[in-house]
Amino acid sequence: MVTYPLTDRAVVLKPDDDVAIAKKELTAGTVLEDGPTRITVAVDIKPGHKVARHAVATRQPVRRYGQVIGFATRDIAVGDHVHSHNLDIGELAADRYEIGVDVKPVTFYPRGQMRYFDGFKREDGRVGTRNYVAIVSTVNCSASVSQFVKDKFRDVKADYPNIDGVIAVTHKSGCGTKLFGEDHQALHRVLAGYAKHPNVAAYILIGLGCEVNQAAVLVDRQRMAAPGHPERRPTIITIQETGGIRKTVDRAVAEVAKILPQANDVKRTKQPVSELVLATNCGGSDGNSGITANPALGWAVDELVRYGGTGVLAETPEIYGAEHLLIRRAINEGVAKKLIDRYKWWEWYCRGIEAMDNNPAPGNKAGGITTVFEKSLGGVTKGGTTPMMDVFNYGEPITTRGFVFMDTPGHDPVSITGLVAGGCNIICFTTGRGSVFGCKPVPSIKLATNSLVYRHMEDDMDINCGVILEGTPLEVVGRQIFEEIIAVASGKGSKSELSGVGEEEFAPWIIGPVL
Repeated sequence: MVTYPLTDRAVVLKPDDDVAIAKKELTAGTVLEDGPTRITVAVDIKPGHKVARHAVATRQPVRRYGQVIGFATRDIAVGDHVHSHNLDIGELAADRYEIGVDVKPVTFYPRGQMRYFDGFKREDGRVGTRNYVAIVSTVNCSASVSQFVKDKFRDVKADYPNIDGVIAVTHKSGCGTKLFGEDHQALHRVLAGYAKHPNVAAYILIGLGCEVNQAAVLVDRQRMAAPGHPERRPTIITIQETGGIRKTVDRAVAEVAKILPQANDVKRTKQPVSELVLATNCGGSDGNSGITANPALGWAVDELVRYGGTGVLAETPEIYGAEHLLIRRAINEGVAKKLIDRYKWWEWYCRGIEAMDNNPAPGNKAGGITTVFEKSLGGVTKGGTTPMMDVFNYGEPITTRGFVFMDTPGHDPVSITGLVAGGCNIICFTTGRGSVFGCKPVPSIKLATNSLVYRHMEDDMDINCGVILEGTPLEVVGRQIFEEIIAVASGKGSKSELSGVGEEEFAPWIIGPVL
């Protein structure tokens, strides 16, 4: 019978945790020395999965991260595999919300120690990390035309080296929705957010002509203007008015050709990292996500905040069971109430379909995550430790610096679409199962939670955070992430950019029924 110190084979996050997380496969019969306790592993346990350190009776809470991740559905013995067969969610304490008790002042770096990146300074003062021209579809009916126009400019860099590309911002919505309803307003925010994004130098709008989402109304309500000419409306082209597909493509190509010299007439200049607005997201999470990539990214978020920058956490359904930790960091009662109100809205929104506790996804469970509470507790570590300064609605412009939260779904493309629309100019995306998510016009940095996925998908993963399990200090990996953020913001291609991924991932949230 083989015996190992527990910490050689597994990770214990808090001294009182009821479970340890396997670093590598634990075979049945393995003995783990946990202080004075000897744990005999009952069955084979895969990496990222949980082994019981303590006996837990039926209906009693099980803790990881020092927090409740679920309740035993049957008696759990020391050495048991703890997963879906013996653990599920239940009712958390109703009095767990304590506003602001974990707020600690941020120690900002002095101005003389500011870090810088090479970015594109825009006329409104915001700074881009990329320089794109966008063709924005108001409705799905004009999506193909927008793609046809974009295809005419595939080699744009040959003549315009300062332009990163011409992209078509297309989607499946824009009609069949209530006029100025919640869906329509969210779509307005997202389309305007992309068109006016600091990574977009210039844009045109293409519609069909009869859709609910009228381009002229979008322009007026969102105060959109021709790039570089705040007194002029942007170019609007409609297929019906222009006379069909071919005529619309010809006209749109001519209009894009006019704005390319203007978009090319910019260069990267030295800009403070305080101008970075970092979107954080996770997809294909596993049992290591909350140990390696997520908290390492949280370290980088804290560092960015200390320089005066902004880090944004999102995915409201994936803070379910961990929202109290963010409320403890809320800077004031008003900010806490914003988050609580969104959280309650989601409970109402998912009523009757058990969607909130139907998380995690099958891939998450295969990677060792058992309950949405466990997933959420690992997910919130992406947001670091500084005070939560504000909460924003989906796609709403992010106007507050520091650590903030945006209300989005957990589905990766939908979540990041809202974050980019809000003004995020760089993305860090953690993954334990191997997501290949990319995003134009904003570069996406992929953080692998374990070395196996990193080695297997090295063409798609930017940083291996799995080395934390092998002894590399978390803050060392956090520093590596922070330096990569600066490098990519300055023009270094992320793995997803080098693969050409990112244009099909634009996915505005369709909140209500399609009429």
